[in-house]
Amino acid sequence: MGPGAGASAAGGRGRQRRKRWLRRTAFGTAVFVLAAGGTGWAVYEKLNGNITKDMQAAEELKRYEKERPEPLVQGAQNILLIGSDTRAGAGNSKYGRDSGTARSDTTILLHLAADRQSATAVSIPRDLMVDVPSCHKPDGTRTAPVFAMFNHAFEAGGSACTIRTVEKLTDIRIDHHMVVDFGGFTKMVDALGGVDVCLAEPIDDPDAQVKLDAGRHRLTGEEALGFVRARKSLGNGSDTERMDRQQQFLGAVVNKLRSNDVLLNPVKLYPVLDAATSSLTTDPGLGSLRGLYDLVRSMRDIPTERVQFLTVPRAPYAYNANRDQLVEPAADQLFAELRRDAPVAVTPRSDKEEGDEGATNPPSIFRGNTAADDSCG
Repeated sequence: MGPGAGASAAGGRGRQRRKRWLRRTAFGTAVFVLAAGGTGWAVYEKLNGNITKDMQAAEELKRYEKERPEPLVQGAQNILLIGSDTRAGAGNSKYGRDSGTARSDTTILLHLAADRQSATAVSIPRDLMVDVPSCHKPDGTRTAPVFAMFNHAFEAGGSACTIRTVEKLTDIRIDHHMVVDFGGFTKMVDALGGVDVCLAEPIDDPDAQVKLDAGRHRLTGEEALGFVRARKSLGNGSDTERMDRQQQFLGAVVNKLRSNDVLLNPVKLYPVLDAATSSLTTDPGLGSLRGLYDLVRSMRDIPTERVQFLTVPRAPYAYNANRDQLVEPAADQLFAELRRDAPVAVTPRSDKEEGDEGATNPPSIFRGNTAADDSCG
């Protein structure tokens, strides 16, 4: 054997060991990737399967397609957010007796600008007097058209009837909708780890099941539900003040999502997605994790000062001070600007008197606030 033979043999054995190591490493990496991919797919399927698709509303709206408004601006989106006061379903019975019917406790029209540089959330009072069209009921019968409080629409024909009522009121095409009940709301707030608000005065409202001192609070899901539902025990007891608090709370939610980087942190994002997807009933277009993700992603870069909250210009109804009616021409101007995807500006609530909720000359300025307005200073 020559002097180089041993070295050559040793080198060969070394190469073989390296090849075996590389094969094992490649195999281990492949197994890890497959396992991670399988887990990711399982998680995706779970979250995707959580969402309830509102097929009944989709079928009902399809019947009335010819009478629905046409979208005017490509890329702009109008989403109707409906909070149901149903006592049916898991976790809702503690908020009251199940009467077999449900009304819309909260309804917000969310307009996303086509360039995704602004978002405008418009609260529609549940006591607003409106024309509710004939709607299809779950038992197969139809309701008669009626002039009634806005929240009657959800009771009469669910989300489809509410959407058609909003479209007739505003002449704005509703592209998507989401419905959440009391239990779903509390789950989502708890998944965020609570939401911070500051109270100028204490709250003690047995009907809303909430008691809080004045000052800064990180609200749990149950406390947050009481905060946004409280009405008779605060201020003048009006629904307008209640909607103001709802808008304040939504602004705090936007800030919580931004400040904790929830949308960019999988560990923080998963429980939020799990709670949200299992709590929502949506139209088929949003009825998938992909659809919801695309929606959230499109809103991610909107500056907080361009996330605006306001209530439709309203005043006490002429024939019943406990009901509302639109203030014109301010309401028509607001709806026209949303249809055209034109800028809508809001002024802090303290700067304008109740009822002075619209300007007659563009650009319109409405009473409201933005997500950048920090209630805690």
